[in-house]
Amino acid sequence: MAKKLTKAIDNRHYDVIVAPHITEKATLLSEHNAVVFKVANDATKPQIKAAVEAIFDVTVKGVNTIVQKGKTKRWKGSPYFRSDMKKAVVTLADGQSIDVTEGAK
Repeated sequence: MAKKLTKAIDNRHYDVIVAPHITEKATLLSEHNAVVFKVANDATKPQIKAAVEAIFDVTVKGVNTIVQKGKTKRWKGSPYFRSDMKKAVVTLADGQSIDVTEGAK
């Protein structure tokens, strides 16, 4: 009996997807078959699509990206800047789902 071949996941995919972004708004998007991830600032939409499909073994229908600019905050009176963050809203094909609490392969 032959073993089932599995595709090797490229390590660059783990550099593209940083973490799942879990908020109330992201949870509401999960009802519409979408998942939100924090991604690398230099990641492109095709790279994000390839990474999500490879890591989670799902079919991606679309990718929308958002760059959240860093805020100026104060701590003990002195200002500092939060860094910019890029988020990706990944829409999955019908019947596909990702459980972000479970983790990647």
